[in-house]
Amino acid sequence: MKSSGIGGQAVLEGIMMRNGGKYAVAVRKPDKEIIIDVKEHVGLTEKYKFLNVPFIRGVFKFAESLSIGIKTLTYSAEFFEDEEEEKIKENASDEKSEKKEINPKLESFLMGLTVCFSVLFSIGLFIVLPFFIGEFFRKIVGIESNTVIAIFEGIARISIFILYLVLISKMKDIQRTFMYHGAEHKCINCIEHGMELNLENVKKSSRLHKRCGTSFLLFVVVISIISFIIVSAIIPEASTGWLKLVVRLALIPIIAGISFEILRLAGNSDGKIIGLLSKPGMWLQQLTTIEPEDDMIEVGIASVEAIFDWKKYLVDNFGENSVDNSKTDGTMANDILAGE
Repeated sequence: MKSSGIGGQAVLEGIMMRNGGKYAVAVRKPDKEIIIDVKEHVGLTEKYKFLNVPFIRGVFKFAESLSIGIKTLTYSAEFFEDEEEEKIKENASDEKSEKKEINPKLESFLMGLTVCFSVLFSIGLFIVLPFFIGEFFRKIVGIESNTVIAIFEGIARISIFILYLVLISKMKDIQRTFMYHGAEHKCINCIEHGMELNLENVKKSSRLHKRCGTSFLLFVVVISIISFIIVSAIIPEASTGWLKLVVRLALIPIIAGISFEILRLAGNSDGKIIGLLSKPGMWLQQLTTIEPEDDMIEVGIASVEAIFDWKKYLVDNFGENSVDNSKTDGTMANDILAGE
């Protein structure tokens, strides 16, 4: 497998694909038409090269991915809000409703609040809650060893993480999103394994991928457990609970940076050690990805083609014979949009 460098995310009835400084969102509208929105994005690590260094860039790239992810989710949801508004207009007598345009500054502010809330919620659920569970366990059993409590806290943390994934995977609306998540992975796997990007090839490709965000989150959880156990062995037994919590919160950027580098290495390597490190994340993807329907795969293909020249990639990495040049670049997306 040769890394293409592209990544993506499932959105509401669609898929976002990102390649360098460009990303595209393809959404299947309620009338079954595929609409594609392409945007440019220059991240902080591209603007300021001194930030694009190992163990630092991961923090900024994670924040950028979160911001783009929420923005594209909001974009995809608008099509279904419009559908609901149309139904209201049709059912209401003598009523006229117009969609209010949101001030761009207000929209940016609200987006920032959403990102902050998402980060705080994650920290609260996966860092703060397990810490207090560990401290409660300390009082119940009377153990004073910080290391033992940190181990118990780690067990609680990974249990909460897996339980969270299991619970959300049972939600019907989330299941459709996970199907699009599977389509996203299958499209990327298809081209990275040297196959032409078409419905037949994508269908037989794997829905699991080593660069998945699920794997990143698992790396964060596991590395946080290891880090907190090491730090707990160093911190004096008599330290206050608040000091221990502050130390954990201070370690979050470092943990995110390390996790990003491991995920990046996993996506660019087929070594046995990296393969073993990737397996737990791949197993968890059994929860966060579901085999997609054909029309979902078509959305994924359209999204990839909007930002990535997969034919050139195949020729460069797998040779001239890897591509059937009977169709010129771009016709695949046109065929999908035309329903062929």
